[in-house]
Amino acid sequence: MSTVIPEVVSIHDASFAAHVQSLLDHKTKPVGSLGMLEQLAHRIACILGSEAPQLQEPQIVVFAADHGLAARGISAYPVDVTWQMVENFMAGGAAVSVLARQHGIALNVVDCGVARDFAVREQDPHDKLPKPGQPRLWRRKVAYGTQDCSQGPAMTEQECALAIRNGVELVKKLPGNALLLGEMGIGNTSTASLLLAKLCGTSVAEVTGMGTGLDADGIQRKVAVLQQVLAFHQDITDPLQILAAMGGLEVATMVGAILQAAVERRVIVVDGFITTAAVLVASRLQPAVLERCVYAHRSGERGHTLMLLELRAQPLLDWHLRLGEGSGAATAWPLLPAACAILREMASFASAGVATKSD
Repeated sequence: MSTVIPEVVSIHDASFAAHVQSLLDHKTKPVGSLGMLEQLAHRIACILGSEAPQLQEPQIVVFAADHGLAARGISAYPVDVTWQMVENFMAGGAAVSVLARQHGIALNVVDCGVARDFAVREQDPHDKLPKPGQPRLWRRKVAYGTQDCSQGPAMTEQECALAIRNGVELVKKLPGNALLLGEMGIGNTSTASLLLAKLCGTSVAEVTGMGTGLDADGIQRKVAVLQQVLAFHQDITDPLQILAAMGGLEVATMVGAILQAAVERRVIVVDGFITTAAVLVASRLQPAVLERCVYAHRSGERGHTLMLLELRAQPLLDWHLRLGEGSGAATAWPLLPAACAILREMASFASAGVATKSD
């Protein structure tokens, strides 16, 4: 199977961007006094192509899969936690479940490659979307986890291509104009570290953190394993080959979802380290995806800061979150409709009859 990559064209429009900035500058406030809230409003307006942006039917999508590399002891938790957390998402007990309910965001969970099958659920038919307040499990399993990428490729090229296509087709089925990214997979901070190190030429020791809670010795062991992976795959340079060699099925599916969301000019709300790694890969395939991204937070995972710098990204929050699941994206979400409301509803000096700054 060949990998079909959707074409993502640039949406940069200097004239429209200047118009939106002028609208913000003439609101009843000193210029720039709402700081990053204004910057966020400007970005969302430019993504949606509207001077009165409204976010509709936001969708959190949590991409879940297992990793063969986890057998090398790179995580503080056993691999069973992946499927157990998927069940927790569906039962409404996870942090992202709580936050999705709190903010009225639809929660979608995608089995991209979990090493276990899940019981049939009432909402399984393909034509059904989540009921209000209830999560939806999407079955898009390509394999029962990846292979150990220290011994060979994590995925075949065909598996990687299918995962990307699954992500593309999934987004086509989802309503709304905002996609909030989340993930679940024991071992996937290692995947993010590997992708960052390989794609950006960074030392893996500099970008590898505690993940699920490793101590100093555990991190040292983790780094040694990741160095072995990079040595094994040292000759590959193509982004798709790198993704197949050391990525995860949830990351590959997310790459497809990001590409399609970008094509549709959805606002892509990026969570933490692993979701940003998927954005990094997607941007190497279609650079204009970055024009559609809003970065929810700077993760407590050490490599995330370097990854954000690489993407020239400004995160909304810096709260040392490192749970994943899309919890950071859901936490930051209320800032986005607030920013839109400022642009849509706040009066200008002229409309309110308020005097402007004295000469």
